Amino acid sequence: MITSCFYKPRPKADATTQLSAKSLILTCSLLALTPASGADELSCETSLGRALAVDSPLREIVLDNPDTIQLEAGEFEAQLGPSPTARMSGGVLLRRDDKIAGADSAYYDPDQRALFLQGRVLYEDPHTQIQSRSAEFGYELGRIRFEGAEFSLGESNSRGAAEDLEINQDGTLSLGNVEYTTCPPDSEDWLLQGKSIVLDTGEGIGTAKGMKLRFKNVPIIYLPSISFPISDARKSGMLTPEIGSAGRSGNEVRVPIYWNIAPNYDATITPRVLTSRGLLVETQFRYLSKRNDGILSAAYLPDDSILDRERHNVRFEHRTLFDSGWRNRIRFHEVSDSQYFEDLGGSLSVSSTTHLDRNLRFDYYADRFSVFAQVQDFQTIDDTIQLSDQPYRRVPQLLASANWPASIFRLGIESEIVNFDRDTGITGWRMNAAPSIEIPITQPGWFFRPSVAFDYTHYELSNTLPGEDTSPTRSVPISSVDTGLILERTMANTNRIQTIEPRMLYVNIPYRDQDALPVFDTITPDINLVQLYRKNRFLGIDRIGDTEQVSIGVTSRILDVASGRELITATIGQTHYLSDREVVLPGLSADTFDTSDYIAQLRFLLFENVNFDVGHQWDTGENGTTKSEARLQYRPANNKVLNVAYRFRRDSLEQGDVSWSWPVSSHWNFVGRYNYSLRDQEMLEQFFGLEYESCCWGLRLVSRRHISTRDGTLDSSFGLQLVLKGMTSVGTAADKMLERGILGYSADLR
Repeated sequence: MITSCFYKPRPKADATTQLSAKSLILTCSLLALTPASGADELSCETSLGRALAVDSPLREIVLDNPDTIQLEAGEFEAQLGPSPTARMSGGVLLRRDDKIAGADSAYYDPDQRALFLQGRVLYEDPHTQIQSRSAEFGYELGRIRFEGAEFSLGESNSRGAAEDLEINQDGTLSLGNVEYTTCPPDSEDWLLQGKSIVLDTGEGIGTAKGMKLRFKNVPIIYLPSISFPISDARKSGMLTPEIGSAGRSGNEVRVPIYWNIAPNYDATITPRVLTSRGLLVETQFRYLSKRNDGILSAAYLPDDSILDRERHNVRFEHRTLFDSGWRNRIRFHEVSDSQYFEDLGGSLSVSSTTHLDRNLRFDYYADRFSVFAQVQDFQTIDDTIQLSDQPYRRVPQLLASANWPASIFRLGIESEIVNFDRDTGITGWRMNAAPSIEIPITQPGWFFRPSVAFDYTHYELSNTLPGEDTSPTRSVPISSVDTGLILERTMANTNRIQTIEPRMLYVNIPYRDQDALPVFDTITPDINLVQLYRKNRFLGIDRIGDTEQVSIGVTSRILDVASGRELITATIGQTHYLSDREVVLPGLSADTFDTSDYIAQLRFLLFENVNFDVGHQWDTGENGTTKSEARLQYRPANNKVLNVAYRFRRDSLEQGDVSWSWPVSSHWNFVGRYNYSLRDQEMLEQFFGLEYESCCWGLRLVSRRHISTRDGTLDSSFGLQLVLKGMTSVGTAADKMLERGILGYSADLR
């Protein structure tokens, strides 16, 4: 028979249930404990059904109180007197809130105010499971102490053993002479051994002293003190060092140190030793508040042994959201020299950077009104760019736009004032205003939007040649009609819908002589599906292209009705010119073609494991293809991905790109990328690697060769990364390179 009892501390004891004036009160189903006549022994009746009935007022007092501890035992015996005791046998079970403990037997010691569990002790709470030979349960201290314990942490698959283990009511585990791992019980490929470990399951942090890390029974690291995560919690301390090859900078060692300054501030300081260059110190500071967030990073190499000079890299980004709806953004980036990214950047995309943007911006957006203001500068880090070709500073720039809907039409205005400054060439102010009126007619299945705008631009110039106009102006009307249909049908015998969406844009802009106007920030962009439906063929205000043209395109989609997912999207379009175009940028000649290139784009998602995207631009004349891009991704499973890509631009580039992450056995995974220039017949980047994964550790080996400078210099490196799951990584951060180079790659070893 199981007897159930409840006990909880009270400020004052009821005389009918008091065992001792200073002892813990034991209440059996909240029934009075009455000693037998002339005896000191107490017996406990099993009347839980009556005392804790659903409608009993005692139920809320007992079971719903988190301070109440429920005790169940096969046999229960209590001894009254000056020092009352209690013994339980035949199986003992204790419950308190979400914690539970059990043992073969137990006894209560009033002097220590503790319950001692003996024989096959088991303990469990939402974060911890423990088995031991014996345990001491101290009520007042809220502490449980185990001897000869084996433990596991359910959320992280961590487990271990300790000669003594103490768990406190705040969720902290203290262990002495301990072993710790995340490997399953039948494997101890890696093992952390030490004198003491404190595991804070609430904070998700482990702290160890006198620790030795063994891998395959070989000691690889010894540390007198170490902190490590048992969750995603942030913790100050040294992060895992990275060791590897940095190409022509030699071998490198990184030792990142993380500083958890406050819940919304942190910093990382990373000494980086490059054997061929010296000591590079990298720092990063992050902050976050209700309306502000930002990041400040800096790197400093006091003496580059190869170049015999100081080198640095500073970057700052900040954002503020004001209560009024205004937003602020600050961006600053500077490097010491034009070769910094080539020598120390680590990737082809970074090393090809030519300009660094620095700006201070404010903007405000409302339903009918918006304002954008900025001060902008650039650092040009490509020495081959002439001063006359470097971008202008905008000091300052102010843009404002507004629209006012009426009953059948909508009024709008776009305006800008900006001062362009540079150390060479023409500088000055540009002011532009473009009021417009539009009659938007929109109905289910179609729209019709005629509009008229008037664009006026005025300049106030400096540094002009003698005799040149310092205050040129331009005014030009712009008329257009934008119309289209949205037709759809249900595909036969399917749960899919197909749409046909033809669209036509007519634009008329008369010719205005603009040769006297400077060119501050205007270019001729490549034609694409966005540019196809823009009214001005130039990107920027310094030139408004004269034209009479019709742009025609059609889009078709196939959608899954149940999910709304687009399975196939296809678009094709072209612009037809009804008149000659005479406005050009300096040094260029006017186009005489009657039509633009065809623009086509296809996105294919019909099968869940196959994605296909292609964009193509071609001329119907002798020139043929102008630009083409295609990408195919095959992903039959989360751990299998194959990407094939092709890029072509006439007279500029032609590249092929293949990347993959593919398991070759239950434990081995083959990863790689090969990027090749078909035009130059030269490899741009290649890396090949192997990943090994076991139950609790993994290994990455990656060999890489890539172009690291603008002049085509090749660089090589090798990376080795040992991943101890739930603990740390040793070696180079090879996973970061794989994530950048392989679309769809996951760095989480499965």
